Amino acid sequence: MFSLKGYQTRAIETLSDFLTEAKSTGDVVSAYAKAIKSQGMPPLAYRDYGFEQVPYVCFRIPTGGGKTVMASHAVVTTAKDYLEEAFPITLWLVPSTTIRQQTVDALKTPGHPYREKLDQAFNQQVLVLDIDEVTQIRPQDIGGKAIVVVSTLANLRVNDTAGRKVYAYHENFEPHFAKLGAGHPAWARLEKVGESDLHENGLTRKELGKVKCSFANLLAVHRPVVIVDEAHNARTSLTFETLKRVYPAAVIEFTATPNTSTTNGSNVLYHVSAAELKAEEMIKLPIMLTEHTDWQAAVRDAALNRERLAKDARKEPNDYIRPIVLLQAEPKNGAVTVDVLKAYLENDLKIDPEKIAIATGTQRELDGIDLFRSDCKIEYIITIEALKEGWDCSFAYVFCSVKQVSSSKDAEQLLGRVLRMPYARRRVIEDLNRAYAHLATPSFSKVASQLTDKLVAMGFEEMEVAAFLRHQPATQGQGDLFGGDSGSSEAPPPSPRADHSIVLELDEMPNLEQVDEDDKRKISATQDGDTILVKVTGEVSEPLARALKTAKTKPKERAIIERDLRIHNQSIAAMKSPAERGERFGPLPQLCAHIQGELELVEPEMLLDAGQWSLMDYYTVEHLGLKTDEQNISFAIDIEDKKVRFHTAEPGATYDLNEAFIDVTEQDLIRWLDRELRQPDIMQLQMIKFLSQSVKDLQQQHNLSMTALVRNKYPLVKTLKALINTYRKEARRKGYQDTLFGSGAAVSTTADFQYEFSPAHYPARPPYYQGKYRFQKHYYPQIEDMKSTGEEFECAKAIDSLPQVKYWIRNLVRRDHASFWLPLADGRFYPDFVVELTDGRMLVVEYKGDAYVTNDDSVEKRAVGQLWAESSGGRCLFIMAVLQDKQGRDVRQQIQALINV
Repeated sequence: MFSLKGYQTRAIETLSDFLTEAKSTGDVVSAYAKAIKSQGMPPLAYRDYGFEQVPYVCFRIPTGGGKTVMASHAVVTTAKDYLEEAFPITLWLVPSTTIRQQTVDALKTPGHPYREKLDQAFNQQVLVLDIDEVTQIRPQDIGGKAIVVVSTLANLRVNDTAGRKVYAYHENFEPHFAKLGAGHPAWARLEKVGESDLHENGLTRKELGKVKCSFANLLAVHRPVVIVDEAHNARTSLTFETLKRVYPAAVIEFTATPNTSTTNGSNVLYHVSAAELKAEEMIKLPIMLTEHTDWQAAVRDAALNRERLAKDARKEPNDYIRPIVLLQAEPKNGAVTVDVLKAYLENDLKIDPEKIAIATGTQRELDGIDLFRSDCKIEYIITIEALKEGWDCSFAYVFCSVKQVSSSKDAEQLLGRVLRMPYARRRVIEDLNRAYAHLATPSFSKVASQLTDKLVAMGFEEMEVAAFLRHQPATQGQGDLFGGDSGSSEAPPPSPRADHSIVLELDEMPNLEQVDEDDKRKISATQDGDTILVKVTGEVSEPLARALKTAKTKPKERAIIERDLRIHNQSIAAMKSPAERGERFGPLPQLCAHIQGELELVEPEMLLDAGQWSLMDYYTVEHLGLKTDEQNISFAIDIEDKKVRFHTAEPGATYDLNEAFIDVTEQDLIRWLDRELRQPDIMQLQMIKFLSQSVKDLQQQHNLSMTALVRNKYPLVKTLKALINTYRKEARRKGYQDTLFGSGAAVSTTADFQYEFSPAHYPARPPYYQGKYRFQKHYYPQIEDMKSTGEEFECAKAIDSLPQVKYWIRNLVRRDHASFWLPLADGRFYPDFVVELTDGRMLVVEYKGDAYVTNDDSVEKRAVGQLWAESSGGRCLFIMAVLQDKQGRDVRQQIQALINV
């Protein structure tokens, strides 16, 4: 089965935690606050858009991050953890007809990653329909199959519903409403037959006031999960009013660029960074940008780049890759049309016509072609607009546009195609891990700024643009407006522009009276008509930045200059970082234990084995702690003194055994529970025994009928899952204590088990450090979750200032393959800072505020940290630093004292 990437798994887990909390407390606002706090995100006010307690949240995923497959998993999670329904109805909204067809085709294809999760979760009982096929839904499909209907938002988003098929009467829907009377809970919210419907649908007057048999009403009765793709296009009041008509049970949005307005801004639940996509080998980064003064040079360099990459690809040992150039032409009324581009490729560059394909709305030369086949000859694809063509291929490495990127929304989509990594796996040859952009422009001053706009629109942060957008010089002897000339006729290696320059388009010459001589020497200027072009080489100081900004008259344009200068400086800082220079950090020895004569890494799974994990060894009937009121059939469950309340499901809403309640046997329920609760570390025979005993005790000790258990089976699943987790924790604590601190414990560190931070693998997530203080020794360009004030910031400054420190890293939390961790009884400990000293020793620093120094969590972390350091033979140091210790020493003095011992 298709496996989610780490960031995708964490995102879905966050959704599960949020929905579970919202369900148990009935408070969406507090559940949202708790979910974003747990990730270290800054506080965000939850907006309900008039939906009150209906969960309405957004995933921020950059282009290329696999939003659609995550949406399939989100449907399953919402059904299980919030709706507590076996077979939900999902309304899947997309931005265009082309994407609608692509999504329908993928969801209908057995084995496709989008469909695979749905089939697995809903026992192959899945019905996928295009919005034009909804009249095929039969009454027996409701509650018997998971139904997914794919539509564009435009099909539903109207002020006046008259004449729209979604809201219109259709005789095929009559059986769905045959038994629905005024006493039904949904009656009040359904649209009724009006005067206009009589003429439009040929109904008689006796139908007036009855429920209209429409698809919109069918949704309103059964309250769908709503998935919204490209949700930044769905922030208007009309959109919210449209969604209210179908009475969603939950709304899950996906977008690269969520709206940030105060009123209609997106409730971002999880934010994936471009750095995470790079670390998970999903996209090619950095993007090597080359600017050209004419379109022919841009196309020529793109072709040269492709040839160089093709040579590299032939050396790639793992997979077949055929680099492709994606060329964006101008429309028919432009100068460089599709035909002009093709003629230039064939006549001037002597490209074989069989290697060129045109993919536009009228010329669909990619239809039926598998671009991944090794016998496919296509190396150049000419297109105009990405969304209308609907193709995709991760062999696209080079994006070449002769169209002005500032006016082209499609440049974002096309660049997104180029960013996707073939087979989602990093290549051995580094050039094949990069993306390439060749842009033709009459103005060097605008290209980088415009491409920055596009990357921000694709979900990149400013800090990520600085780290991942790099310039390389043009070939073919092109000079720039300041007299430079590369003088080469071959494709250059993908290295950043050596002079780190930025070109700005100003309205007048900047006033340099407040600028020192060093800064003045960084500047060169030239006249281009009425515009002043100023080139600045190297870092831009604050006085120089002020002078440059004031030479622009319009406030909006000054803001763009300010942003571009900020990114320029961040880019220079990024290129100076040890990771970008390829320096090595570490490695750090990991904590191991000798188990039956074998040295093993101390991990949670190993601790379970050491604790002799067997589910039934921990089971007692008292642990169920279950109380019920048979009249209401509601559960109140007590596990370790933590009371969780579950709402009663509507009659029939949770039943999926396809028989009347009277016919459901104990074995039917146990088999269903086994499927829902399957765990990789518990053998099925053990699980069946545990479930059998639990069901038996619930009936005998708590006087619960089988009907009560079946009707409340989803709360029962949550109860039993929590109970299993409790037992697992007990076993792990026992194994942890015996393995690390028991009388026979034998722990050590060894070169056989070491963690090393990779220069190319630091999946940091926003918020990034943005303070004015410049850290000099951080290993990576970005610093995750570091405020510009506060005790942790002061601790980082103290580390950075020590002469014995070579490099340091802000350690990531819960990024297991990109973080250093130490084992805990109930999880993993991710220390705040990891430091490499100039003498080769490794130092781990955990900072604790006064309120947390003596709590149980800190005591456990200190114990395992010291155990790790003691077992390293003097190669490693550990400190739990505080604002001021008992000797009155500040953080810097505490660390200094430890280093000097």
